[in-house]
Amino acid sequence: MSLRRLIIAAMALTGLLVVGLLLPGLGQTQSLATPPEPPLSAPAPQPTTLPLGAGLPVVVRTGLSFVDVEAIDENAQTYAATVDLRLRWKDARLAYPPSDAPTGYQEWRGEAASNKLAEIWIPDVDLANRVDEPSADSRSLRVFPDGQVEMLRRVTAVYKAPLDVTTFPFDHQALPVELVSRGEPADRVSLDYRQEDLEFSRARAGLNLDGWAIGRVTLTRDPLAGWYGETYSRLRAALDVGRDAGSTVAGLFIPLLASLLIPLLATWLQSAKNGEFQTEAFELTNIVIGGLFAVIALNFTVNTDRAILANGQNTVAMLFGLNYVTLALALGINIALFRFNAVRALAGRHVQHEAFTFITWALPLTVAATAVAIVLIAAV
Repeated sequence: MSLRRLIIAAMALTGLLVVGLLLPGLGQTQSLATPPEPPLSAPAPQPTTLPLGAGLPVVVRTGLSFVDVEAIDENAQTYAATVDLRLRWKDARLAYPPSDAPTGYQEWRGEAASNKLAEIWIPDVDLANRVDEPSADSRSLRVFPDGQVEMLRRVTAVYKAPLDVTTFPFDHQALPVELVSRGEPADRVSLDYRQEDLEFSRARAGLNLDGWAIGRVTLTRDPLAGWYGETYSRLRAALDVGRDAGSTVAGLFIPLLASLLIPLLATWLQSAKNGEFQTEAFELTNIVIGGLFAVIALNFTVNTDRAILANGQNTVAMLFGLNYVTLALALGINIALFRFNAVRALAGRHVQHEAFTFITWALPLTVAATAVAIVLIAAV
């Protein structure tokens, strides 16, 4: 073998040796390479979080009906009632095939409803004017195939109701239920209503309340100021009730108007002959003093039974004021005219006689006209 062939053979063997050494290294490199990571994806939204599929705010359709109104406590300015609160919103995460609900919706009641409500997002709507804890509170839930959610809540509780008795006994009162979205501000959750909610918001047919006529239910939106310049969605549902004025006439207004006659008697029982009064002023003054004590006793009784009438301006308070003014006028007439003959001393016997005749007619007419005007102003 020539030297040239020996060199070529050596080079070939060297090349094979190098390739043999490199191939295992290449295989090892490939085995240590990091496998490619799957592409990142957003975590699936939990059904207990705010549904964002339709954007913000989440509109919660709200309606409230009055099932029963047990009583109105006017002195405490509260009322006891059972109401049905209906909240409706859409959560696309809860959508399901229509074939899963042959009745058109899936429904849960009682404990099953409570368990299901714990698994989904629900608006945190508080009955803000409720007093203490409700005596009964139950819920039901319906979910429709397209993700529409309807939650019905029946609550029996006592609610605050500021009453305005300015036009008593011809007054109408609004019995409110104040609904406030506590969990989220108004730009994230908004309470609203449509025609269907207005039709749902009514008093139950046949609902009766002693002494009151049941009217209609109104819904109004009134944002509530929160912290850091935020506002919270608030909706008021109010049942209008009108007082039965006839039930208060016998027990309240007849004694009030009758007491007005007492000071008038103190002038009518007097008589004059040739300018001389025939009845002792002392006897007539006793009638006025007796009338004063009668009005004070009646005032105390009314304020005890209807404390709401003791404060502010109303028909009863004005009639009591008219009673006291009439008593004061009658007392002044008895002392100045009948006892001391003040008019005769100043202007003569004839003028005193004419003054007495005028007072005998003018005082009763003025008092009667004022009393009628007070009642008519409240009634109109």
